[in-house]
Amino acid sequence: MIMKINFFKTILLSLLFIACKKDDVEEIHPPVEPENIPVVNIETENNEPITSKDDYIRATFKIDDEVVGKSIKIRGRGNTTWALPKKPYQIKFDDKESVLEMPKDKKWVFLANYTDKSLLRSELAYNLGYMSNLDWTPESEFVDVNLNGEYVGIYQIVQKVEESSNRVDIGDDGYLLEVDQLSRIDADDVYFHSSISDYYFNIKEPKLDIEDEEYVFIKNYIEEFETLILNNDNPTLEDISRLIDLDSFIDWYLINEIGKNNDAIFYSSVYMNLIPGEKLKMGPIWDFDIAFGNINYNGNEKPEGFWVKNSKWYTKLFENQEFKTLVKNRFAYFYQNKNDVFDKVREKANYHLKGSVDRNFEKWDILGKYVWPNYVFFDTYEEEVKYLEKWYMDRMEWLNNNL
Repeated sequence: MIMKINFFKTILLSLLFIACKKDDVEEIHPPVEPENIPVVNIETENNEPITSKDDYIRATFKIDDEVVGKSIKIRGRGNTTWALPKKPYQIKFDDKESVLEMPKDKKWVFLANYTDKSLLRSELAYNLGYMSNLDWTPESEFVDVNLNGEYVGIYQIVQKVEESSNRVDIGDDGYLLEVDQLSRIDADDVYFHSSISDYYFNIKEPKLDIEDEEYVFIKNYIEEFETLILNNDNPTLEDISRLIDLDSFIDWYLINEIGKNNDAIFYSSVYMNLIPGEKLKMGPIWDFDIAFGNINYNGNEKPEGFWVKNSKWYTKLFENQEFKTLVKNRFAYFYQNKNDVFDKVREKANYHLKGSVDRNFEKWDILGKYVWPNYVFFDTYEEEVKYLEKWYMDRMEWLNNNL
């Protein structure tokens, strides 16, 4: 009898021990809470307002109350976005500095993402870029920003598109070009116009004088490629690949076509680079705030239909069946990873931004309201993210069936 009592006591004590351990586990592993994104404090000299895209003013820069760099200069930036209430900015350190563990450099861009109420369209594009064959895709981090003591919202600090060993690494003799509109090119920029494509190529790097030897080289290179694909009926893929890096041309195309990026039809922010002795490469990718269905014109609100494919360069490239096959085969890689890509975006929304979005949209009362060029707009942040996800998934399905 005593043995039976001891046996049942042992069983009871074991169950109590397991129950206690279960409680302990639940205490040790509480539900995951949203993270707080870093807080950036910028104070300009004498609290001077930032009113210019051209002229820097001096300021101090702190992240979570820790000073970064001796001092910075700050100015406005952007084209259409500069006219919006929530302004984008560019800062420049006196010396190269690391920001939120991103590689050191002097210039950093603060994207406002005012028209993109999900705040995540550029993030989504960059995640596609990180898995691509592009040489470099900008790194970024989200922060809460106080400017001269006033909260101004969630910003995305992004590496600037420029020549650098940590960015567009084109060495001492390479070129960084941007296809842009003549109206957006500054008076002191050096550019050339192609009579073949009617595109304007702004030479971002290096600093050149018009008609010097380097200027003539890059202009002739672009025109040689355009002559090949635009003025010839059936150039072979071998001839095409002699001048361009196919991997970069295909991945740049796919990321912009997935996003149905309005400006990527060679309107603006279309970057490419060339190192003499090598081939012309597309990239990096940039500017996705009015992509992924956040637009109400050119039919780009719809997840169906081609857009970037209609640009002059890509229209001709797609006439080559071998190129078309390469694009279709490469898209399969992006399609297979579509869920993983958006999981990372959803994580940003649920855990990194969730603690700050209410405050951001209290400052900028735009949820449920039309902001140019929204196609749809919703009352809650969660609905904005869900719309982005659905549009992206629908787009991937359409491309999978039609490329």
